[in-house]
Amino acid sequence: MVDETGAGLPAPKDLDASSALIVGGTAGIGFASARALVQAGVPRIVVSGRNAERGELAAKSLAELGAAASFVGGDATDPASAAAVAAQADEILGGVDILMCSTAADVRPELFINIPTTDISRWLTQLALPSMHMASSVLPGMRSRRGGVIVNVASDAGKIATPGEAVIGASKAAIMMFTRTIAIEEKRYGIRANVLTPSLVHGTASTERITTEGFSAKLFAAAARQAALGVPTADDVAALAVFLCGAGAAKLTGQAISVNGGISAA
Repeated sequence: MVDETGAGLPAPKDLDASSALIVGGTAGIGFASARALVQAGVPRIVVSGRNAERGELAAKSLAELGAAASFVGGDATDPASAAAVAAQADEILGGVDILMCSTAADVRPELFINIPTTDISRWLTQLALPSMHMASSVLPGMRSRRGGVIVNVASDAGKIATPGEAVIGASKAAIMMFTRTIAIEEKRYGIRANVLTPSLVHGTASTERITTEGFSAKLFAAAARQAALGVPTADDVAALAVFLCGAGAAKLTGQAISVNGGISAA
């Protein structure tokens, strides 16, 4: 019987003693978080994504900051590929202490009636499944080491019903409930899991794709006007990711936290 109080668990690792696997870590929020983790002291890091050229450049950039950094190619929407990424990262790192999943999908907000029925399952797969596939692959190792941190990136669309985000919101809500549930299931093993839920984030390829034209451009232009504190950047989200991964957040788990500049209070 495992003690529910946490007695007997190892002390949470400081960042300078931790390794990290960042899936979707070659660009956007994922890369900003990888860079911030290295700057905060993480000595060993693996970034993963589908684009090998971009991945190698990301790893080189992180190595220049002083980390032992590697790129592992893979597609986390596919369970076999996700398992292979986790296994290779585990070997490189000597165990994955931190998993962050920040994958992007080639979708943009659209009224549900205009989304072809044949696209719905593809959207759900690309948006919701990577975080589940990756957690499934790293949790056994974290359990055996009696500790670990999982940070998934969803969005405020999973909290607030927004026109044009029926499928996107359903997918992001799935990530949030999944993460909250594994937080409860795994707390007895010293594993924490939280979700970052940004809204509009300036300076990323995903934002550029959804704000250039059509329905989604109007949607996010209106959202930006609500961000009285300023529309966040990837670095703003990364700063919170670093906190969640560190020992200072040792008692914080199962939370979905918005970084949105005041667009909403969800």
